[in-house]
Amino acid sequence: MHRYPTVEEPATLLKIGLTGGIGSGKSTASEHFARLGAAVIDTDLLSRELVEPGQAALDEIVAAFGAGVLDADGRLDRARLRDIVFGDAAARRRLEGILHPRIRAEMLRRAAAADAPYVVFVIPLLFETAQQALVDRVLVVDVPPALQRARVLARDGGGYAQVDAILAAQVDRVTRLRLADDVIRNDGSIAELQAQVEALHDRYRDQVED
Repeated sequence: MHRYPTVEEPATLLKIGLTGGIGSGKSTASEHFARLGAAVIDTDLLSRELVEPGQAALDEIVAAFGAGVLDADGRLDRARLRDIVFGDAAARRRLEGILHPRIRAEMLRRAAAADAPYVVFVIPLLFETAQQALVDRVLVVDVPPALQRARVLARDGGGYAQVDAILAAQVDRVTRLRLADDVIRNDGSIAELQAQVEALHDRYRDQVED
């Protein structure tokens, strides 16, 4: 069990955990929250920052998995690393042990410094990594599985087998919806998604002001 660094956070800061399956539209939703004035902290982006050349996390990853995870420029070859850990639970836990404490500490540090009515943590694997206790409300971006698959294939290529393998590694849709406090349905237009974000923005802002 890792002991994570803690950061004192302003008592009035409302913390929203935004999550959803691959291809659900998390980025589109979080970008609109940011436009409306929320502090958005995306753990995927933090992860990329933490493995830049010169970062301690990258050195640990190379020590754990070998220099083959680096490209010709000395940067992390994310596709190669993903291939190594995707089908190997022990390797995945080793990688998580390197990255997750650092991501969590940096996420909380930025939240404590945020000048906004509330903060949105974008955590794709919120439930899978049991981080619900970090947030006050869980917001799930939901999309029907058939549409989800179609969007992922259009965006990333690959095939159905690859997409289904990724989906199988994530919490299922029923569980995700059952654990959600708020839900954005993303089976329509971008305008419809943005309208839902705006309604939630008003609700979260009012909750802080109350």
